[in-house]
Amino acid sequence: MALLSGKLTRPGRCSLRFEWRLCLALSLAPVAAVAQPYGFGEVATPEMIAGWNIDIRPDGTGLPPGQGSVGEGEQVFRQSCAACHGLHGEGTTAAPALVGGIGSLATAKPRRTVGSYWPYATTLFDYIRRAMPFNAPQSLSADQVYAVSAYILNLNGLLPDDAVLNATALPKVVMPNRGGFRSVYQSVGP
Repeated sequence: MALLSGKLTRPGRCSLRFEWRLCLALSLAPVAAVAQPYGFGEVATPEMIAGWNIDIRPDGTGLPPGQGSVGEGEQVFRQSCAACHGLHGEGTTAAPALVGGIGSLATAKPRRTVGSYWPYATTLFDYIRRAMPFNAPQSLSADQVYAVSAYILNLNGLLPDDAVLNATALPKVVMPNRGGFRSVYQSVGP
């Protein structure tokens, strides 16, 4: 037997009075939180939210204006990325390789790199924009992120030396492993 709401009940059963009180308390909790503010912070404005809403979708939705070339990307990569990822993206003890491994995923020694594993080029842009360089995330301009993305894709043989990436061109890059992932939203079965 258990004691709930001052009443003894059998195991596995709750008092209707307890359930009603719990439901009422949970439904009024948001009202109570608004009625009694904590006294700090402020309501987020659309401009504030826009500053944090920087996700990029596989189809390119969310990509900012700008552009960058492979050559520009090589310069930015040498300045901001090579210390950790190696001069040509080969990886170091500090950070993984970004280049190589294409065709290795089904082997006994798969190499998961940008070129071999990532399904969308827009994911590369999104990750660099959010998290790189490691010591100063979100410090690169949109042009620099496009350029570094172009350079890394070029190192993987996915873009020519004279390529320029922007919001239109980047989503059109077909990654070798694009078909290697299955959406959790796809139906399974016959």
